[in-house]
Amino acid sequence: MKFIIRWFSVAVGFLVASRFVPGVHVDTFATAILLAAIWGILGLLVRPILVILTLPVTVLTFGLFIFVINAALFAWLGHIIVGFTVASFFAALLGSLVMSATGAIIHGLLGWIGEKEE
Repeated sequence: MKFIIRWFSVAVGFLVASRFVPGVHVDTFATAILLAAIWGILGLLVRPILVILTLPVTVLTFGLFIFVINAALFAWLGHIIVGFTVASFFAALLGSLVMSATGAIIHGLLGWIGEKEE
């Protein structure tokens, strides 16, 4: 159940980013679901490799370079997924921040409700 809640919250996060960040566009909810699935796969496979490769820069920037990695992955999704466009790197940076914050808030709320029911 937690997996489905997390997947749903990230998909909604992509839709919220599309709504409020100029330069980010998601066509449909189905596209957002696909984006959430691929975002999870990238976070599992590609992101750790990028974090290790950029560790010196990440340490020098006190971890702020992680935002750049997330933005790069967000922008890359805009190039490989039909129905998802990202206009610029700044849009990708802001979009990834909005998407992550929205997803975390929704996951926290739905996870908390799910814990109360069990």
